Amino acid sequence: MSKSGIFTSSLAKKYWMALTGLFLITFLIGHLLGNLQLITKTGEEGRQAFNEYAYFMGHNIFIKILAYVTYASILAHAFIGLYLAVQNKKARPQNYAYNRPGTNSGTASRYMAILGTIILVFICTHMANFWYKQKVAETVPLHTTQRTLSLPVGQDPNTGQPVTGNFDVTYYMTVEGKYESDYGYYAPEKAYVTMKNGQIAGIFPTMDEAKRFNIENTTELIDKSSGLKAGEAAKDLHTVVMNFFGHTEQGGKANEWALVAVILYVVSMFVLMFHLWHGFASAFQSLGLNHKKYNGLITFTGKAFSIVVPLAFAIIPVIIYLNR
Repeated sequence: MSKSGIFTSSLAKKYWMALTGLFLITFLIGHLLGNLQLITKTGEEGRQAFNEYAYFMGHNIFIKILAYVTYASILAHAFIGLYLAVQNKKARPQNYAYNRPGTNSGTASRYMAILGTIILVFICTHMANFWYKQKVAETVPLHTTQRTLSLPVGQDPNTGQPVTGNFDVTYYMTVEGKYESDYGYYAPEKAYVTMKNGQIAGIFPTMDEAKRFNIENTTELIDKSSGLKAGEAAKDLHTVVMNFFGHTEQGGKANEWALVAVILYVVSMFVLMFHLWHGFASAFQSLGLNHKKYNGLITFTGKAFSIVVPLAFAIIPVIIYLNR
């Protein structure tokens, strides 16, 4: 086979389809393990775990390289698949007078191009709803949380005993998993206080004056008192996901089309299930890795994978929606 044939022949295209398909199968496993944190961990622990995972996936150099390989694999898999489907159609422009495709192939294999196109549309909308907001539009808010602290605010003039006050303090989570305090609100005197290292650093009449940090470059926490960078804040993708599937966490607005989003997500996962049902074993066959000694194991693994993985993906938005 010539060098050009490595990339252009029909057989070569089937090899590339198989290789990109198997790579995307491994990507599904990693993506699923990360997404399961949305339902296996709850509250602030779950929020922190998922946002740390999201930051790691977006900033680790090796993961970033794999991400670009994944994008390229998706596009290559889609375009080569459509090309082969068109070529196969052209090879038989007219149907046979007596045509029973079910006797020669399964339903999933006959509709691979259609199933793949639906999955590609799902991937594009999925990235628009989450990846685009985080990476391009930068509309994902920073991860903040509130904690109530009881701190001394003065001394009782009659008894000399310390007087304490409750402060609802806002904290930013940094990418190291630490929390940096911003400001607190002391209700009785209507006073705003700046917190630093768990201590009151100053009392101010307005919240804007009390805020400890300026936010620069969307995530940098710049300490107002020193002008130095105090930390790198993590983005709150967890809340974006929760809001999208119907929650009002962290004061966010619940998606009014959340139920529709859940249904379309689940339907897309069933489409993925049918696509994998044929594609898993077909990839091994295209690469010539099939053998009568192992075909049974490959087929079983492929069928099990095509059911378990899409089903696990589908369960996630359903559980999130039901736990509103």
